[in-house]
Amino acid sequence: MRHRRLIALAVLPACVQLVSFAAAPRQCVTADEAARLIKKDVCISAHIYDVVQLSDGTRFLDVCSPQTPDEQCRFTIVSLPEDRSDVGELTQYRDMNVQVRGIVESMHGRAGMVLSHARQFRGGPPKFRPNPRLARGFSGEDSRPPVNDPNLSSQGGRRSFMNTRNQEPAPQKR
Repeated sequence: MRHRRLIALAVLPACVQLVSFAAAPRQCVTADEAARLIKKDVCISAHIYDVVQLSDGTRFLDVCSPQTPDEQCRFTIVSLPEDRSDVGELTQYRDMNVQVRGIVESMHGRAGMVLSHARQFRGGPPKFRPNPRLARGFSGEDSRPPVNDPNLSSQGGRRSFMNTRNQEPAPQKR
């Protein structure tokens, strides 16, 4: 009993350090630093100078100052038209400092982040989008699974776990 208490007292400080390390909030990086973190989930701290909307509904949060030429701006935040209802109105962020979490991607020669949900402004994850390659040819009315997993198939027609031709006969009861 005493031995267990000593072990618990020895392990307790390590557990407290581990929990405090895991609970520490991530530091946000600037847009320039984020441009070097392709394929990473990061928090970006930036000033939104303008919100630009294209004719197709795509919106951009301009994080580069007006004095910076467009060719030298190496980072952008994009909101696609299909995410408009989840993202909300973006003009409220004009001339504000914001923190946005997301995955940095390479976009037409510069780094960028897709803003797909308003929770990204509060440190939440982007909206989940399933991989269309995995769900191709799937309909909710099908009786088969959406993924072609070899573990879910019968592996050769009507064959079961053991081939009936190779079974040993059961011993006779006496």
